[in-house]
Amino acid sequence: MESILVNSNLCDGCMNCENMCASVHNASRIKIIEHDSSFYSIVCQHCESAPCKKICPTEAISDEGVDGEKCIGCGLCVMVCPFGAMTFQSKVAEKCDLCADREEGPACIKACTKRAISVADPQKVKAKNQEKFLAKLSGVYEPESQKSGFVHVVTCQARVIHFLE
Repeated sequence: MESILVNSNLCDGCMNCENMCASVHNASRIKIIEHDSSFYSIVCQHCESAPCKKICPTEAISDEGVDGEKCIGCGLCVMVCPFGAMTFQSKVAEKCDLCADREEGPACIKACTKRAISVADPQKVKAKNQEKFLAKLSGVYEPESQKSGFVHVVTCQARVIHFLE
């Protein structure tokens, strides 16, 4: 399932995403925290085997969000969330639902002036990173800044010889 990704290299901590989320949902479902002069997001990762979903005694939590009618406000989901992404608003659990009720998509993405927020499928990102890693190992990968050149050719041949030995 897709989830919100925040590029900490682009995020400047303006909190526009938090403010927009709060205006749409009456409470922000995304938190931006600063650590070592970089900004990171705390937002639901839509876990494949979600502990919040498993522990909910009323089955109020689903991939689509939280059913406010079923939620009894026990707080178990908040305690077991490995990301700290579950919140409470008016004694009802809340988590990011990727703004499923908005045609234009997640409000936080629209509010981000730096374009640091995107929606991606973690499995696709993982597969792309694995392909890139394997290309680097085999010497096929050429970053934009290092296309061609004598040193690159020599190192590729050295890696091939190393792997063949």
